[in-house]
Amino acid sequence: MLEVEHLDTFYGHIHALRDVSLSIREGEMACIIGANGAGKSTLLKSIVGLVKPQKGAVRFQGKEITALPAHRIVQFGMALVPERRQLFGPLTVLDNLKLGAYPWVGNARKGDLEEQLGRVYRLFPILEERRAQRAGTLSGGQQQMLAIARGLMSKARFLLLDETSLGLAPMVVIDIFRTLVKLHREGLTILLVEQNAQLALKACRYGYILENGRIALQGNSVDLLNEEKVKHAYLGKRKEVVYNG
Repeated sequence: MLEVEHLDTFYGHIHALRDVSLSIREGEMACIIGANGAGKSTLLKSIVGLVKPQKGAVRFQGKEITALPAHRIVQFGMALVPERRQLFGPLTVLDNLKLGAYPWVGNARKGDLEEQLGRVYRLFPILEERRAQRAGTLSGGQQQMLAIARGLMSKARFLLLDETSLGLAPMVVIDIFRTLVKLHREGLTILLVEQNAQLALKACRYGYILENGRIALQGNSVDLLNEEKVKHAYLGKRKEVVYNG
């Protein structure tokens, strides 16, 4: 579904991504883990058109999208849930969700918007309860739910999420990951960027380790969880939020 080939991305003179290649199959749930500054967010932004790579190619469902602007890429069925949510704080929950539907709602049939809203409300019932509340007044967990729901409102077939667990309470993180796994089981393709390696690898089938802008290691999540280098660098002794399915 997604092919990234030999990607190089710069910020000025900073070489943020170096010869990065990865492949995500349709229906897969995969993760990218790494330390702060490893290039994880830059990789997602390079995929969705928010940052333009200097070398390499990005293909989505067989079509090269490397040079396309972000709004065109969304129309192909790809959506990014950005780090720190990036909601429209003064607007209501409902208005944020409607903005997520912007790529298609102008040509929609009567009832399509309400149908899509009903879908995300079933996933996150609290958003229906708070639909008239300003997004900026929600709790951190509710804002993350809204950011995910806004991405789903675009009718995305491929969802990319940047640091989903950042700054959230452990139980909220577990609830959100359960919802992501449910979406994956229903057929949604998902690519996660996470600092919480144990959480990400337990939820996903396949993982990539990004270090200093390069893919340092990749493989099945079970193998990576048992890899000594991964254990030492990313699992360690710090307390983790553990997802058990």
